[in-house]
Amino acid sequence: MNILLLKQLAILSAFAGVILGLITVIPYVSAFSFFILIIFLSAFIIVYLKQNDLIGIISVREGCIFGAVIGFVSFIAFSVVYTPISMLLGWLIPSYTQGFLRFFLNSFGSLVVMIMLMVFMAGISALFNAFTGLITAYIYELVTGEKKEADENTSIDFEIK
Repeated sequence: MNILLLKQLAILSAFAGVILGLITVIPYVSAFSFFILIIFLSAFIIVYLKQNDLIGIISVREGCIFGAVIGFVSFIAFSVVYTPISMLLGWLIPSYTQGFLRFFLNSFGSLVVMIMLMVFMAGISALFNAFTGLITAYIYELVTGEKKEADENTSIDFEIK
């Protein structure tokens, strides 16, 4: 497993999580963007990296690992952006229905529960995105007909420009 590629995936997925955190504040778009964050973000990022030749041939196992990293990091970045904005809008606009998070800051115990929920949801997002990354890598393997051999796991198959 290439550590540089995992760092690149983490940065790209954190950026995507921040963007989706800002978009999810919009009431009519929130369900759609949250659905993309939880389930399909790893497929979008892997396809983006493959189209721009930033990654080479990936195995199904690597697709699963990349999807899990993308899902976990993106949800944590999403939570860091979405939670304060939603709380602020919930305090300022009483009819803002997504501002349910304003009830979590009454005590320290509520803050701990909120952080635990964020980590739990990040784990669920990692699970679903791992499956989506696995499916994406498998479809690329079927479409291109190229399969990564077992001895190629230690090679570097991308180049830095």
